[in-house]
Amino acid sequence: MGSKNKLKRFRENETFSNVIQPTRKEVIDGFSLKGNWHTLFNNSNPIVLELGCGKGEYTIALARKNPNINYIGVDIKGARFWRGAKIALEENLTNVAFLRSQIELIDLLFNKHEVAEIWITFPDPQIKYTRTKHRLTNTEFLKKYHHILKPEGIVHLKTDSEFMHGYTLGLLHGEGHEIIYAHHDIYKNYHAPEEVTSTQTFYESQYLEKGKPITYIKFRLRY
Repeated sequence: MGSKNKLKRFRENETFSNVIQPTRKEVIDGFSLKGNWHTLFNNSNPIVLELGCGKGEYTIALARKNPNINYIGVDIKGARFWRGAKIALEENLTNVAFLRSQIELIDLLFNKHEVAEIWITFPDPQIKYTRTKHRLTNTEFLKKYHHILKPEGIVHLKTDSEFMHGYTLGLLHGEGHEIIYAHHDIYKNYHAPEEVTSTQTFYESQYLEKGKPITYIKFRLRY
């Protein structure tokens, strides 16, 4: 994407009513929507996050299917989720918002027990050992998710990375968390949850065309 295109999208994001872009300082000093997300949606429906939402395809697809749930796509790359935000406005999907922020700040963006579910879709696996702290399912991130999730809240991890799948499974087992479902190739498993196989991102479709397996884990955090 050219720099002119990016700048255009950044400018458009600033006009979108469904895009929230706090500065890091605003988040650290006390984010106004923390604990008050219901005021953005004008209802008290459950909140579901997609972390690292990219173009927002998953966020949009889930929101279409579940109008009584509020979905928030979180990503630091606003030029990417611009597309999802634009589609949501065009389709009048009032249960969708996009939040431009670093995921490491997630526990400063949402209050304790404010979130019902978290989706992590096709994150960068950060394979190098030196990048462990950036993996979205490392211990520190899991603790942050546990803080903002309601009791019995669910986390979903969908990825094409066998490494990320194995790393996360091992960590969950080792820390005593509850694994509700796990499979290393969901499209070859007839018992895979419909909500996982019925929604595909652009890149996921490409992976499938190449015969690459898609993995999935559904779990609850127990501390």
